[in-house]
Amino acid sequence: MFRYRVVQILLLPISLIYGISVSLRKLLYRWDILKSTSFNLPVISVGNMSIGGTGKSPHIEYLIRMLKDHINVATLSRGYGRQSKGFRWVKASDSSLDVGDEPLQFAKKFRNVAVAVGENRVLAVVQMIKELPMIQTILLDDAYQHLAIDPGFNLLLTEYSRPYHSDILLPSGRLREWRSGASRADAVIVTKCPELSDPIDGEAWRTRLDLHPEQKLFFSRYRYGKPYFILDEDITLELHGGQDVLVVSAIANTDYLLDYLNPRCNGLKAIDFEDHHYFNAYEIGQIERSYIHFSESEKLIITTEKDATRLLLHRDIIVAKKLPIFVLPVEVEFCGPESENFDDTIKDFIREFEA
Repeated sequence: MFRYRVVQILLLPISLIYGISVSLRKLLYRWDILKSTSFNLPVISVGNMSIGGTGKSPHIEYLIRMLKDHINVATLSRGYGRQSKGFRWVKASDSSLDVGDEPLQFAKKFRNVAVAVGENRVLAVVQMIKELPMIQTILLDDAYQHLAIDPGFNLLLTEYSRPYHSDILLPSGRLREWRSGASRADAVIVTKCPELSDPIDGEAWRTRLDLHPEQKLFFSRYRYGKPYFILDEDITLELHGGQDVLVVSAIANTDYLLDYLNPRCNGLKAIDFEDHHYFNAYEIGQIERSYIHFSESEKLIITTEKDATRLLLHRDIIVAKKLPIFVLPVEVEFCGPESENFDDTIKDFIREFEA
């Protein structure tokens, strides 16, 4: 901890320079030197102030489930880590190398929802509307700092255990912009809330996060489902407490996942990679060796839905080595004060939207 604090202090000058550049960029948009584009249909931006780990993908999936049976909803992501360039529609049969892991996850789970990727999101939205004029709402993935688009609704996520009010700018901390940037949010969701015996104090959180009276505040947590076999979703299992579990993940923060699994298994071991990491054949071999030597009792490998899209690039190796990799599905549920009002907030925005 002492060494970490020393490194933070040494990096503060770089954080200051970074913060100044962020402020200058915002001023260019405020002075209309750089232009923000708005569209004549509801656009909802889902993002955060920090680097990863707040649960953007599960919250976008929540919005899709809420809206898809009522309106034509579509999602747009940058497609982080993909090898392709430009705009493209995402199909369930695509490779994560071509479209990115999270967009592919959306396309696989929601076959009738339009999913697109494009690094220039203004041009991508124009392309989406041109090719699919029936689209009624677009969800922008990880676009809180993407000021080139002026969304109709800005949804800001912050993690319960690491909220933005207690963080500092990159590289000393994890913030992408000054804390004051939270003022752009129409609503803030405190994510990954634990199961608490005492009710969440909404007013105390409003004070901590320095929210304006008109900004809405919600709280959410994860609800995990039955793990399913990575090669066949129809094969599921129950975690009964007698298994030893090897967790393989390349996500920003595994604490919440491990806290969930730990009381539900006999032994737990984790192999972590950098967020969005693309596994190679050697690393799959490492995973196999760790699994073989992990335990002599009943055991399995568990990974996340996002990681599964990248592990499946090595389907042949998984089959050949007979690796029992199971995927742990996750959904969002709202909790705490105002939990029942989130859906109405989003639906009211769409219903009352004026171009």
